[in-house]
Amino acid sequence: MSSSAGNPKPAVVTGYPASGSAYPYPVPQPTSYYPNGAPPPPPFYPPPPAYAPPPRYNTTFLRRLLSIAVAVFILLGLLALIFWLVLRPRLPEFTVSSAAVTGFNLSAQQQQLSATFDLNITVHNPNHKMRIYYERVTASVLYSSDILSENSLAPFYQGTGETTVLKARLAALGWYVNSDVARGIESDRGRGDGSVRFNVRVFSLVRFRSGAWRTRWHTLRVYCNDVPIGFGNGTNATTTGHLLSSAPNKCVVNL
Repeated sequence: MSSSAGNPKPAVVTGYPASGSAYPYPVPQPTSYYPNGAPPPPPFYPPPPAYAPPPRYNTTFLRRLLSIAVAVFILLGLLALIFWLVLRPRLPEFTVSSAAVTGFNLSAQQQQLSATFDLNITVHNPNHKMRIYYERVTASVLYSSDILSENSLAPFYQGTGETTVLKARLAALGWYVNSDVARGIESDRGRGDGSVRFNVRVFSLVRFRSGAWRTRWHTLRVYCNDVPIGFGNGTNATTTGHLLSSAPNKCVVNL
C-alpha cells in the first residue's frame, strides 16, 4: 500500500492567492466612479530644501581696517622716534650745593636719632629745546642704605637751560636706627675731623615737553652718595655739622 495517502503533498508557494480566495489588493474603480471621469491626482509632497552652506562673512573690510591700524601705529612710532632724535632730551643735572645738620643727637643705647638736615640741591636743565615738569618730588637722607629722614618737596617746572635750587629740610625726631647704623655713626664722628658721609636721594615724576610734543611721565631717580658732613673736633658731643667739600657734590641721575 502506498504511503502517499498518509503524507499529503505540501503546497507550492507561488506568491499568488490560491484559487477561489479574495485578491488582497484593492481593485481600481472604473472611471465612471469618479465625478470628473478621472481619479484625483496623488497628494503633492514638496521636495526637501536644498543644502545651504553657512553664510560667509566678508573679511575684506576687517583686513583693511587692521592694516590701516597697524600702519597708523607704525607711523606714530616713527614720528615719535624722529622727534626724540631731533630734540635729544637730556637728563637734568643734580648737585648738593650746601648741607647743614643741627640738633644732632644719637643715643646708641636706645638706638634713636634726632637731627635736622638742611640741604640745598641745585637742579639744572641742560636742554635747549625741552622743558621739564617735576611732580611728586621726595627727598631723603640715608646712612649707608638706612633712611634717617625723608620729606616731600613742592612740584616745580624748569624752562630750557634754567637752574633751580631746591631747599629741603628733613627732620628726624627720635627716629629708630639699627645697631649697625648707630655704631657706624659714632665711629665716624669719633675720628679725625668727625665727618660722617651721608647719602641723599631724590625721586620724582618728570615729563619732557617741547611745543605740542611731550613725553609720558617717567620716574627720575637721583643718587647723591658720600655727602661729607663735618662735626668739628672729632667728638660725639658736637650737635652741628656742615658740608666739608667746597665743590658741589654731583649726583647720579637715572630715568
